[in-house]
Amino acid sequence: MTPAQQKALLIQSTTGLKPKHFADLIRASQLICDPAAGVSGIVVETDWEELGIPLSVAENLKTLGQKYRYSSPHVPMEIVWEQLTKESRQWLIEYKNQLWRIEAAFPALDED
Repeated sequence: MTPAQQKALLIQSTTGLKPKHFADLIRASQLICDPAAGVSGIVVETDWEELGIPLSVAENLKTLGQKYRYSSPHVPMEIVWEQLTKESRQWLIEYKNQLWRIEAAFPALDED
């Protein structure tokens, strides 16, 4: 087993987080980074705290969203974990099953 696999297993066993939670987090981060989903001319002002995301966590996730803006959301959990602040880690553990609500709060702008 590689060190990365061992770290991923440790994260899963200590936090209860699974790869799907990290994929959901990356999708949410991409939206936090760009709520208009890249559509030019659209400006979306969002109160992240109203969606249950503290401002410091939103800033951390915005940075993550910028980094993975056009990437697949399936980034290895051990890589994502290292980029989260302590507060963001706690928030993710607490809200892991509600991340889909962030995505649902925004209309799909890239569809016909």
